[in-house]
Amino acid sequence: MDMDTAATVLAGSILTGLAFIVVVITIVIVNNLFHRYWKPIQWMRMQDHPFYTQSEPVEPISESTTSTTTSATVVLQQK
Repeated sequence: MDMDTAATVLAGSILTGLAFIVVVITIVIVNNLFHRYWKPIQWMRMQDHPFYTQSEPVEPISESTTSTTTSATVVLQQK
């Protein structure tokens, strides 16, 4: 290996190492920006309130009724 090839290998190694360091620093900066400003999308989340269980059966409302209340609100209003 002559001097020109050795110098080229050394310069290439140094530049490759510097490029790797720059890539790592860029990834860390972008990761910190995403962490700070990204709002997580919660498409599956457990509910914060307990499930509502009905203690008595709900009678279905016929379609001819003009009232806009649902059967769940009728049960809640009866209690």
